[in-house]
Amino acid sequence: MSSPQLFESAAARQTLFVEVVLPLSIAKSYTYRVPEALNDKVKLGVRVIVQFGKNRIYAAIVERVTEEAPLRYEAKYILDVVDEQGIVGVKQLDFWHWIADYYMCYLGDVMQAALPAALKMASETKIRSADQEDRDRSGLNDKAFLVMDALDVAGELRISDVVKILGQKTVFPLLKSLFDKGFILISEEIKQKYKPKVKTFLTLSSLYADGEAKRELLDALNRAPTQQDAVLAFMQLQKQGGEITRQDIMEASGCGSSAITALIDKGVFDVKEKVVSRFQGTDIVLQKDFTFSTPQQQAYDQINEFFEEKDVVLLHGVTASGKTQLYVRLIEKVLEQGRQVLFLLPEIALTAQITERLKLYFGDQLGVYHSKFNDNERAEVWYKVLNGELKIIVGARSAVLLPFQNLGLIVVDEEHESSYKQFEPAPRYHARDAAIYLANSYDAKVLLGSATPSVESFYNAKAGKYGLVTLSERFGEVQLPAIEIIHVTEESRKDQMVNYFSKTLLKGIEDAVALKEQVILFQNRRGHTPFLQCKTCGYVAKCVQCDVSLTYHKSSNLLHCHYCGFSEDTIQVCPACGSTHLENKGYGTERIEEELELLMPDLRIGRLDLDSTRGKHGFDKVITAFDDHEFDVLIGTQMVAKGLDFGRVNLIGIINADAMINFPDFRSYERAYSLFSQVAGRSGRRQTQGRVIIQTYSPNHRVLEQVVQHDYLAMFTNEITERKAYHYPPFYRLIRLDVKHTDQDKCLDSAQKLANLLRTSLEQRVLGPEQPLVARIRNNYIQTITLKIERAGISIVKVKELIRQALLHFELDKKNSGVRVIADVDPY
Repeated sequence: MSSPQLFESAAARQTLFVEVVLPLSIAKSYTYRVPEALNDKVKLGVRVIVQFGKNRIYAAIVERVTEEAPLRYEAKYILDVVDEQGIVGVKQLDFWHWIADYYMCYLGDVMQAALPAALKMASETKIRSADQEDRDRSGLNDKAFLVMDALDVAGELRISDVVKILGQKTVFPLLKSLFDKGFILISEEIKQKYKPKVKTFLTLSSLYADGEAKRELLDALNRAPTQQDAVLAFMQLQKQGGEITRQDIMEASGCGSSAITALIDKGVFDVKEKVVSRFQGTDIVLQKDFTFSTPQQQAYDQINEFFEEKDVVLLHGVTASGKTQLYVRLIEKVLEQGRQVLFLLPEIALTAQITERLKLYFGDQLGVYHSKFNDNERAEVWYKVLNGELKIIVGARSAVLLPFQNLGLIVVDEEHESSYKQFEPAPRYHARDAAIYLANSYDAKVLLGSATPSVESFYNAKAGKYGLVTLSERFGEVQLPAIEIIHVTEESRKDQMVNYFSKTLLKGIEDAVALKEQVILFQNRRGHTPFLQCKTCGYVAKCVQCDVSLTYHKSSNLLHCHYCGFSEDTIQVCPACGSTHLENKGYGTERIEEELELLMPDLRIGRLDLDSTRGKHGFDKVITAFDDHEFDVLIGTQMVAKGLDFGRVNLIGIINADAMINFPDFRSYERAYSLFSQVAGRSGRRQTQGRVIIQTYSPNHRVLEQVVQHDYLAMFTNEITERKAYHYPPFYRLIRLDVKHTDQDKCLDSAQKLANLLRTSLEQRVLGPEQPLVARIRNNYIQTITLKIERAGISIVKVKELIRQALLHFELDKKNSGVRVIADVDPY
C-alpha cells in the first residue's frame, strides 16, 4: 500500500491544463498548461496571469481545470495565480455563457463588462499611489519598495513598466498585495461618488429659551428690521412644529439670506446639518414603523400569493402609489431568510436617491454599485457581495453582473425604461431580461415595477406567464393630475402663442409662481438650436464624421455633434454661398430657457440636461437646488421623467409633444405614452391635484387622448393589435445586424452579400439591407439587416446558429475584409 506522502507527490506531478476566459473579443476560450508548483492553486474562478500574443500579459479567469491538452496547438504555461479563492463562481460563469449565447457576443466581452477595472489587470493597466500619509512602508519587501519608489517619481506606471523595473513577468501577486493593503490604486478613474443630500436646519440659541430673553432679543433688533422679521417668522414656524430651514424662514418673513447669515454670526441661530431624503412630501416612507394603506396591503398580499406559484410578478402601480414601501417590506422578508437582494434602477441619479430611503432601514447591509463609482470602490463592493457581507445591492444595469452568493429577490423598478438596455459596446444585454434568467439560476423571485409597463411585460402578465398586481390609487388618495391639451396651430391662428409658449402655459407658470409653487417644463432635446440653416441656399451645418446636423449650444458657443462628440466654432458666413443670412431652426432646452428669461425676467430658472449635469456632482446640484426652491422653473429633457419626486411642483408643461410621437420607431407610441405619463406624474404628488399642459400640433392623436384619460389599457390594446399584425415583439423576436465600413459602396455590397447568405436558410424573415436613420457615424457607413423571427414553432437557438454560420462564411470571404458586423438581439 502506498503511503500518503507518495500519493501527494504523484498528485503534485500531475499535469494540469486550464481553460481561461480572456478579457478580449475572441470566439473561443484558450487553454494553458499549469506548472506543477501551481497545481494546488488553480481552481475555478481564480485569476491566472497568462501571455497572449507576443508581448501582452493578461489576468484571465479559469473556467475549467482539466488534464486534457489542446489538440491543435501547444499550450503555453500560465505565469502565476493571483487569487487564493475564485472571484467568480459557477453561477456567474453560467450567467456569462448565457449572455454571450443569447446576445450573440463573445465571452470576453461579458468578462470586460462584468469585472471592475481594478480586477481586470493587463500589461497596459495603469497603477498609481494611493493617499499614503498614514501608511507605514516599513513592512514592505524590497520589490514592493522599488515599485513604490518608482511611483513616487513617475506618479503613474503601466504594469508593463513594473515588469521592466523588477525584471520579471510575475508582478501581479505583488501588485495585488499592494492594492489590498491600500498602497496603490489600479486603473482608477475619478468619477462621481454617491453623495447624500445634507440639509441645514436652524434652531434658536438656548440663550433665548425663555420669554423674557426673547423679548430682549426682539428689542435689540429694532435697528435691524429684516433680522427682527426673520426671528418673528422663526417663532411662528416653531409653533407649527417640525424642523425649520433657512428657506422656510426666508419665505415666511420675506427677508434675504444675508439677514439670516447675520443672525447666525451673532449667535441667535444655531446651525445643524442633517442627511435628508430628496423625496419631499413622502415622509411616511422614511418612518421605520410605517403602515400600508388598504390598497398597498392588498397588493402586498397578492404579490406574495403569486410568488408561491410564479417566479416573476409585474406590479403596475400609478405614479406616487407607494411602490417603494412595498419593495421595502418584500426586501425585509427576503433578508429574514438570510438571502441577498438586487434592486435595479434605470438611472444612476435615482440610485443615489433611493439609497437614502433604503439606508434608513437596512444600514450597512446595503451597497451601491454603478459606473459613477471609481474602479477601486467597485472592486470593494464586488468582494463584499462575493463574501456575503452586503445583503442588498442598489444599482444600475451593470449590478446584475455582480457575484451574488444567495440571491433571493430582484426588484426591477421602472422596468419599462430603455436605459436597462446596453447599446454600446457588447454585450448588448437588457438588464431586466438578464435579471429574470439570473434569478432562475438562484431560485429567486423577480418583481417588475412600473406605472407604465413595457408592452412585452404587460403581455406576459396578461398571458399568465407573470403574476399581475395593480395599484391604481395614489398614496394618501391624492388625485392624478388634470391634463390639458393645447392645439398649437389653433392657438397661433388666434395669436395666443408667444414664441414657443401658449398663453395658457405662461399664465399657468405665473399663477404657480405666485402661489410659491414650482414648474417643470419638458423639452426632449438638449442644446440651443437643433440646426443652423442658410436662408439663401438652404445649406445646413453638418458633422464631418456623421450624417447628422450639428446642434448649436449657447453655453459653449459651439456647434456639437451628439453622436461622435465633434465640435466646431459656430459659423457666421455660409461656406456654400457666402451669405451671412443664417438662422437657427428648432429649439432645445437652452433656447427654451433663453426665451423664458426674456418673457419673465424675474423667474429663477434651472436646466436639467446632459450639458448642465456634466460636472462631478452636476445632477445632484441641480436637483438639490430645485428641491430647496432655489428655482421656480426647471427646464429638462427626459431626465426629469425618471422617478424624481418634488413636493412643490404643481404644473408640468410639455413644450412639443409631436417630436416623441412621430419618431420613426415601432415603439414610439408606447414610449411617448410612457414618457408623457411619467412626466405628468411629477406634479401634484402631495395634497393638491397637479396640472399638466401639453402643447401639440396633433391634439386628437390617440396617444394624447390616452394620456389625458390615464388609460394605459387602451394604449396597450392598440399597440398589441398592431404588433401582431406587423410581426413585432412580443409576437416576434428581432435581431439587427449592422454592417459597417468606411467605404459606402463596399458597405452596401457586403451587406447585400450577407443578407443573401441569411436568406438561403431564413428566407422571408430577413429584411434589408437598408440605411438606418443616421447612415454614417464616426466615418463608418452603416447598412442594417433586420431579422424577424416568430416565437411560435421555431427554435431561436437554431436560428442564432444559422446566423453564426452565415457570419463565419461572410468573414472567410476576403472581399469582405475590414467590414464589421455587429449583432444586436432585442434591439429596442
